[in-house]
Amino acid sequence: MAEILLIEDNQSIYQALQFAFEAAGYVLKVAPTMAEAYTLVDSGSAGLILLDINLPDGNGFDLYKNRIAGKKIPTIFLTAKDEEEDIVKGLDMGAEDYITKPFSTRELMARVNRILRRTEQKSLLRVQDISYDLDKMEALKNGEKIQFSSLELKIVNLLFANHNKAVKRSDVIDLIWEATGNDVYDHTVTVYMKRIKDKLGTDIIKTIKGVGYRIDC
Repeated sequence: MAEILLIEDNQSIYQALQFAFEAAGYVLKVAPTMAEAYTLVDSGSAGLILLDINLPDGNGFDLYKNRIAGKKIPTIFLTAKDEEEDIVKGLDMGAEDYITKPFSTRELMARVNRILRRTEQKSLLRVQDISYDLDKMEALKNGEKIQFSSLELKIVNLLFANHNKAVKRSDVIDLIWEATGNDVYDHTVTVYMKRIKDKLGTDIIKTIKGVGYRIDC
């Protein structure tokens, strides 16, 4: 299951949530301060964040704005504040949800499950015997990881991130140039695409004549 990061300084709350979520099969890590939260947020392992607004060394809104929002990690604000202004502020900043204390652990877990189901469905794409995880940038064939080079994986990610849309050949050229700093020719793109198709072993990359490539999911 997804790893959850709880940023909360109230020991009785985080101990109770740790017990409940771990009993449900989740990995729940706790950061009681903003300082400790920075390291765990930057590790990139959290699939969802539960964030208290009032922390001993700062404000949860600031932590979300400056550290979390850009990483697009689904976040639920936890706070004793129930003023409409605070609720609107949290949601306007991009948070997935907002729950006020005291709250039901079962209700919180239900909201977490709902968000994770939706985000996991969005990030995992399947076509024929290939599955691709946009968040992990990982491709599997019949459950086995496909080993791409760093640049090949960036091209694969570009195609899957734009699934059901034609990716221009010029966009692939730009990606290769940005990654290598070398001059890129049409033949270079052809070589990379052939390598990728060979590793996929499945004809899921469609060539759009005069335009580029497309993966339909």
